[in-house]
Amino acid sequence: MKLSRLPLLVKIIIAIILGVMFGQIVPDFAVRAMNTFVGLFDQLLRFLIPLIIVGLVTPAIADVGDRAGKMLLITVVMAYAFTVFSGLFAYAFSTALFPSFLDAGAMAQLEGESQEFLPYFEIKIPPLADVMTALVVSFMLGLGIAFFKSPTLKRGFDELKDIVVNTIEKVVIPILPIYIFGIFLDITAVGKVASVLSAFVAIVVIIFAMTIILLLLQYSLAGAVTRRNPLPLLRNMLPAYFTALGTSSSAATIPVTLKRAIANGVSEPVAGFVIPLCATIHLSGSTLKITSCAVGLMILLGMPFDFPMFLGFVMMLGVTMVAAPGVPGGAIMAALGVLSGVLGFDSQQQAMMITLYIAMDSFGTACNVTGDGAIALIIDKLHRNSILEKKEEKISVES
Repeated sequence: MKLSRLPLLVKIIIAIILGVMFGQIVPDFAVRAMNTFVGLFDQLLRFLIPLIIVGLVTPAIADVGDRAGKMLLITVVMAYAFTVFSGLFAYAFSTALFPSFLDAGAMAQLEGESQEFLPYFEIKIPPLADVMTALVVSFMLGLGIAFFKSPTLKRGFDELKDIVVNTIEKVVIPILPIYIFGIFLDITAVGKVASVLSAFVAIVVIIFAMTIILLLLQYSLAGAVTRRNPLPLLRNMLPAYFTALGTSSSAATIPVTLKRAIANGVSEPVAGFVIPLCATIHLSGSTLKITSCAVGLMILLGMPFDFPMFLGFVMMLGVTMVAAPGVPGGAIMAALGVLSGVLGFDSQQQAMMITLYIAMDSFGTACNVTGDGAIALIIDKLHRNSILEKKEEKISVES
């Protein structure tokens, strides 16, 4: 099998293994050379983050805003509420459990020690705008395009989105394994790899358990609204869950998710509207993973944090996740701006986040699409109640 055809997760795992192996034997000049490349890629990422936000968030908001209707509004609000709840649930769960498994401040010396292998040179690539400016511009333009029905601007930003997505697919994602290799080469060279990898394993196991609990909570709510047993409803969605595990794509899983939602009793018109829409705007699993990984890393690095900080982080993350492109690791790329702007993550901490996220990419996607079925059940129940109320009103008027 050609290396280029390997899944991104496999490439990341190979990069970590090679980084750990070579980090123990390569001379200092090789580590410095690799750190020079890592520094250049850091600058490229910093430059791209505002463009990613504007290029992806603007057309996403324009697309949602352009589709009028009560059902659209309810679905968007519910998807956002589910996403924000998942982030707050992840924060509560992580802050309760992670201190028992992770050594606070265990990686606090990592950045200081990595200075032993300074890059040979640096090239600064200043971004065109900061993260908050890019977000505000995206909201203004996206809502403006939707409100004023601007086809020319809409077409222009759709083309910008294509450019950004292709840049991620053709440039960032292919280089990402080399970047991760460089990070772990440096970590191994300074003697911190054991603490990093053991912490990563603990975080991954706990987050997987959290995704299962989150799905049980989502379907318990759907079961309460529809007055049905949530366990059979969740069990019926398992084909969609396992399909998403294999594809790591919400969009590619839409046909299966749609079929299973209808099998759960959701009417075809509602399922046909809600499932494709939620594949874009509902990312509970992705938000849970990013929030939990951020908490874990901040504990390991001894970085201060509190609930108000993460409340703002989760609410902004719920918006930026809408812009996540349909490529492996796209959600974490879209979230880099919020990680740096709200939590203050630097390039090395962002690299750790990328590594952790991609290690669990398929599990987050599976959680996303399975949760879509819960939202479809609730929307369908509300839709049926609305139709019933209209019929009763009509009968009352005629009588």
